[in-house]
Amino acid sequence: MKVSYQWLSEYVDVSGFTAEELAEKLTRSGIEVDIVEDRNKGVTNVVVGFVKSREKHPDADKLSVCIIDAGQSEDLQIVCGAKNIDAGQKVPVAMIGAVLPGGLQIKRAKLRGVESQGMICSAKELGLNDKLLPKEIQEGILVLPEDTEIGSSILDVLAISDKVLELDLTPNRSDCLSMLGAAYEIAAILGRGVKLPDAEAARGAAGTAAVKAADRISVKITATEQCTHYAARLIEGVRVGTSPLWMQNRLMAAGIRPINNIVDITNFVMLEYGQPLHAFDAEQLNNGHIDVRLAEAGEKLVTLDDVERTLEPHMLLITDGTKPVAIAGVMGGANSEVTEGTTRILLESAKFAGSSVRRTSRQLGLRSEASLRFEKEVNPEAVLPALNRAAALMAQYASGQVAEGIVQAIAGSHKPVSIELAADRVNNYLGTELSLAEMGQIIERLHFTFEQAGEGKLLVHVPSRRGDITRDVDLIEEVARLFGYDNIPTTLMTGVTTPGSLSKEQSIRRITRNLLTQSGLHEVITYSFTQPDQTVALPGLYPAAKPISLAMPMSEDRSQLRTSLLPHLLDVVSYNRNRTMDDVAIFEIGKVFITDESSLTDLPQEKLLLSIVLTGKRRQAHWAQKSEAVDFYDIKGVFDRLVSYLGVKGLSYQSASPDGFHPGRTAELLLKTAEGEQVIGRIGQLHPTVQQQRDLDDTYVLEVELSPILEAAGDAIVYKLLPRYPSIGRDLAVVVNASVPVGLMEQTITEVAGDLLESIQVFDIYTGERLGANRKSVAIALVYRHAERTLLDEEVTELHAKVVQTLEQQYEAELRK
Repeated sequence: MKVSYQWLSEYVDVSGFTAEELAEKLTRSGIEVDIVEDRNKGVTNVVVGFVKSREKHPDADKLSVCIIDAGQSEDLQIVCGAKNIDAGQKVPVAMIGAVLPGGLQIKRAKLRGVESQGMICSAKELGLNDKLLPKEIQEGILVLPEDTEIGSSILDVLAISDKVLELDLTPNRSDCLSMLGAAYEIAAILGRGVKLPDAEAARGAAGTAAVKAADRISVKITATEQCTHYAARLIEGVRVGTSPLWMQNRLMAAGIRPINNIVDITNFVMLEYGQPLHAFDAEQLNNGHIDVRLAEAGEKLVTLDDVERTLEPHMLLITDGTKPVAIAGVMGGANSEVTEGTTRILLESAKFAGSSVRRTSRQLGLRSEASLRFEKEVNPEAVLPALNRAAALMAQYASGQVAEGIVQAIAGSHKPVSIELAADRVNNYLGTELSLAEMGQIIERLHFTFEQAGEGKLLVHVPSRRGDITRDVDLIEEVARLFGYDNIPTTLMTGVTTPGSLSKEQSIRRITRNLLTQSGLHEVITYSFTQPDQTVALPGLYPAAKPISLAMPMSEDRSQLRTSLLPHLLDVVSYNRNRTMDDVAIFEIGKVFITDESSLTDLPQEKLLLSIVLTGKRRQAHWAQKSEAVDFYDIKGVFDRLVSYLGVKGLSYQSASPDGFHPGRTAELLLKTAEGEQVIGRIGQLHPTVQQQRDLDDTYVLEVELSPILEAAGDAIVYKLLPRYPSIGRDLAVVVNASVPVGLMEQTITEVAGDLLESIQVFDIYTGERLGANRKSVAIALVYRHAERTLLDEEVTELHAKVVQTLEQQYEAELRK
């Protein structure tokens, strides 16, 4: 927000303070001022001159010789090369000795033999941003209004002796997106009053129309959630033309280009009150009717920038009952634009929902000063004052006749905010010793009303312009700002200090990341928001979970909370494959959000998951070896290494066929706990259909809940002495039914062999016709060792025979010959 120092002085007494001093006070009170811009870029001794005559230069086709009345005792002769110079104009004249931006000094000179006693200036030569001027005068000299006084300083005429404070506002301080809001802030800092403009002033300048507005126009709100208040006034007999120079100066100081008196008045009042307005050509509206409704699917509108916009059902429109005429709060339509021939104006002032305007503005790529203010919520009580103020200015500066009455529709009312403020609570927060009376004085400086609410308490009534104040801590911040942060005493921190350390969960998560990256995987972080139906083909661990929609999503692709990590990880795989990175090994540790239809009113469960995706080659081709594709045992090996390092006991695998997974290459992860075995994850290959849909090669995925693993993980590191006694190894090859899980056999061997078994490893699994149908051969290496003595061969043989016998009894295993 750009705040003109001269304009600000019309609402609050700033005497005794320079613009730079005000900027310092604003910054110290919490509203940062980025820069104080001097509109005078170095102009001195430039006055308003009247072109009495213009003659062609005798020796130059492109030069003119002008006689100028600059309010001096004698007329000036100035040679000018501008194409638009003509007799009867009032123009800026740089006198002999004048200085222009860039240090240019004006001297007496001769141009092609003709003496020139000064210089007629363009806007650019005066240091003005000529892009903010009307297009027809961006080139050539600057032509001033006919009523400009001859000889007056151009610094006063164009208000370029002004300074502009550029405020860097935080989103909560939308009240300062207006001159009145900035005036209230300055008044609170300086302890001075605010002079509000008279919204009804100057109405009698052009008179009031004899008709009643309600007889000519009507208003209806259909979308009551997106618009709570819509008000309109009718102004007839307007003459569209140039706005007064003082108004143009105010707009240009704020960075807005003047267009015509009607549009300039709406922009001026928007800057003044922070309430955006829009002017319709009432003749282009069907019977003067306004209906505020949501767009229909596929509906189109050509906006003021001559672009046809395709609208969506969530977008709020202003219509005349038959056609859309504006996108509410964003931009008007070309079919109701104010033109030079417009004589009847329907003036709009409304309260649109910020969320609706924000979503529409972002989706259409349309950002305007109006949408900026609506997005941050405008003052609901400024709707009518701003409307009346603009109508009065149109009566004064556009010769309009304002019809009697305001036509409005109200779908919701603003609820006043009252907050109880306790002196003890304020002092405890700030470390101050302010009395209740001192706090009351600060509240009065804010122009808030209050009353006594018991001993040591105030009941503060917050005006609607300060929508950011909703709790007592917000009021405490206001007290701190105006009391002065520099005046708050400093105190040393007290309390018991403890050495910092990681919690068990933090430590294990860090270990998990390190182990997985050491295993050759890359960590990725994906969005917690996803698109609808993202988990249809691959529902993950929670197929019954109901997706939770966001109230204000950034886009349709990010409109729901995720229930699985896998869909986004597969998006990462596709992204890499589309860029010729076919070998992908990635993991993510993140939260998913789970709820069901019966608990939508409750907060969702946040579950911490680990997901891994492997695809492509395990290793590339080499002169000494062939390339090998990843398989189920690669991803299983990565996970086994992790849980083994963490000391997790009781983990097993069980064949499964969930949706989205290959029915013969997938397992559920089971963890034995005090309550029994529970399914904590899934591991396996994607279903061929899913792989085909995503154009993937064989892809293996794992998704597991981390919380049960964190609970089962060991806390301490156990150290053992190096073995002093030799080990004895025995190999075992048995033929069993193909359906027998090898892991279950390992578990049985471990239980039978007991403490003497040091390690067990499966080193071969073989299937073939020689073994028979549905049979497999499993080769297992066993290592036996006693910690305190040397084992005898006889006792190992006896124990090993017991292992074989148990396998034969429980699994119908046969020793392979």
